[in-house]
Amino acid sequence: MDEFGIIAKYFAPLAGEGAFGLKDDAALLAHRPGHDLVVTTDSITEGVDFFGFDPSPSIARKALRVNFSDLAAKGAVPAYYLLNLSLPHTVTPDWLAGFAQGLAEDQKEFGVTLMGGDTGATDGPLSIAVTAFGFVPSGKMVRRSGARAGDHVYVTGSIGDSGGGLAIFRRENHSLSDADRDSLIARYRVPEPPVTFASMLRDIAHASIDVSDGLIADLGHVASASGVRIVVEGERVPLSAPLRALWGDNTLQRAVTAGDDYQIAFTAPPGLTGPFTPIGRVEAGQGVGLTLNGVELALPSRGYRHF
Repeated sequence: MDEFGIIAKYFAPLAGEGAFGLKDDAALLAHRPGHDLVVTTDSITEGVDFFGFDPSPSIARKALRVNFSDLAAKGAVPAYYLLNLSLPHTVTPDWLAGFAQGLAEDQKEFGVTLMGGDTGATDGPLSIAVTAFGFVPSGKMVRRSGARAGDHVYVTGSIGDSGGGLAIFRRENHSLSDADRDSLIARYRVPEPPVTFASMLRDIAHASIDVSDGLIADLGHVASASGVRIVVEGERVPLSAPLRALWGDNTLQRAVTAGDDYQIAFTAPPGLTGPFTPIGRVEAGQGVGLTLNGVELALPSRGYRHF
């Protein structure tokens, strides 16, 4: 099947209004009065972000969700996406059908539609790039640069579980129960970005970022953009029971530098409560520090490095 046959069979059924059934060179995005359009893009590659043996529906869902995480961290709700595929010659019709099924499931869950993209063959590894579009009320997008001394630092969800799942795939020794093992693997394969939290975030946060390269590394971007110092209080970082069972005494240091959490870290006034955990504070200075019961910890790595 050639490029146009693949598009017609697997992806045209996912196209939304304004995409013209994926039969044109471009699409039309409807404007929403009173809203700003937020755009982000991210890619995932076999051998780096997922394994070749991962189920194709979960690969599709991860490709979408790593972008929805970025939108959520800006206070935006996803609406549309573009999909660029570089497919190895070994890809089968069954793989493509499963991939399209994964996209369809997440389109239904998050209320998004496919608007176009590009499909081609490659002699290299499978690579998937998504550009996602979302909407936020005008002037309400949350940036990295708004943190201020006196803010507290908060994070949604738990930290490090995806890194634990990756460690299991890399054959790290463990004695986990099947349920604990499967829960960590699930977090690696299919992230759970807090998309519905975006509407609350934009009303409370001064600065925000999604946790993709590691909690410490990503908070470092907030500290740099805002011209402040962030202190993470390690005893407050939410760590799951399965992750503690996997990594034991090293859980904190490994969790805060692991990638692929796709949760949201943000700064906001002290004393807030909600579906998040207070984990630190913002003060004058620069950089990010990690403490445990008031003692600063040294970290061999700050997070995932792409280069």
